[in-house]
Amino acid sequence: MFLLVGGIWADRLPRHQVMVVSNLVSGACQAAVAVLLFAGVAEVWEIAVLAAVRGAAIAFFFPASGGIVPQTVPESLLQQANAALRLSRNATVIVGGALAGLVVAATSPATGIAVDAATFFVAAGFLGAMHLPASLRMEATSFRADLAEGWQEFSSRTWLWAIVLQFSVLAAVEFGATSVLGPAVAAESLHGAAGWGLVLAAEAAGLVAGGLLMLHLRPRRMLLAATLGMLLTVPLLFGLAVPLTLAAVCALALVSGVGMEIFGVLWDTTMQQEIPQDRLSRVYSYDAFGSWAFVPLGLAVAGPISEAVGTTAALVGAGLLSLGSTLAVLFVRDVRELRRREPVAAVALEATG
Repeated sequence: MFLLVGGIWADRLPRHQVMVVSNLVSGACQAAVAVLLFAGVAEVWEIAVLAAVRGAAIAFFFPASGGIVPQTVPESLLQQANAALRLSRNATVIVGGALAGLVVAATSPATGIAVDAATFFVAAGFLGAMHLPASLRMEATSFRADLAEGWQEFSSRTWLWAIVLQFSVLAAVEFGATSVLGPAVAAESLHGAAGWGLVLAAEAAGLVAGGLLMLHLRPRRMLLAATLGMLLTVPLLFGLAVPLTLAAVCALALVSGVGMEIFGVLWDTTMQQEIPQDRLSRVYSYDAFGSWAFVPLGLAVAGPISEAVGTTAALVGAGLLSLGSTLAVLFVRDVRELRRREPVAAVALEATG
């Protein structure tokens, strides 16, 4: 609900300050949950309200974090910066999950939430030490005018809205299929929760491998390579539909993770190259809003569809929808032909050489 608002404020204010406030609010919400749990008086509605507030804070953090990268590194290093950021994020998810389990097992859920709250405050301290050029702040006008300006930047680029439209289908289908139907398949054919844990671990390893790959691989046609990367996520759905052996499904999950990371790094790099910096956070907010808007619907209908037509048919249908939506964007000329812009210094050096 707050993504579009978050994009406007991330363009109006120094982005690191938006991120600091977002982290402080998130940390305060988690600290309040921890206090309720320690006191033994927590109610579900209280935790739900605090979770909603934290979700609103994240809606401000995301567009600001995407827009801040071009302000911190030169254009020639954008891809490496995006790859490093995503690599650290994915590695943290893997390590963080294990550490969280150890903390909760050794202490209590309340302590785990309290530690989580502390990490937000530490992050806010790091972000607060950043210094960004004040000249990149846009002049505040009206909310409607700012929103319209962001929409103009978004809608005027065919490659941008076409891929966001693709993801509105792909994200809903793949999240529904893997999050709802994947565990059901694992329970029947892949050694249950332990087997599904291995599948998720393989996908996470693929994300890390993809990040390492994108530190060095620099395709000229970034969107073409990104879209081909997303094709690597489709075989996992068909593998679950069969289902293949646990080892084979893990291998497909690994490949899927690599493909997702190739797309993510190249997508961020393209956005940061093509969108003016003073409007980048608003465009990121439109991107996120469109890409994830139907994910709740995908999660809600995956189970009923599976019960109506069978899990195998539902997964095959999900695979075909993902494949079709991804292949469709290859008909967009800009997706096939948009190229990496070489830094001015490199171009001049090549011309004189």
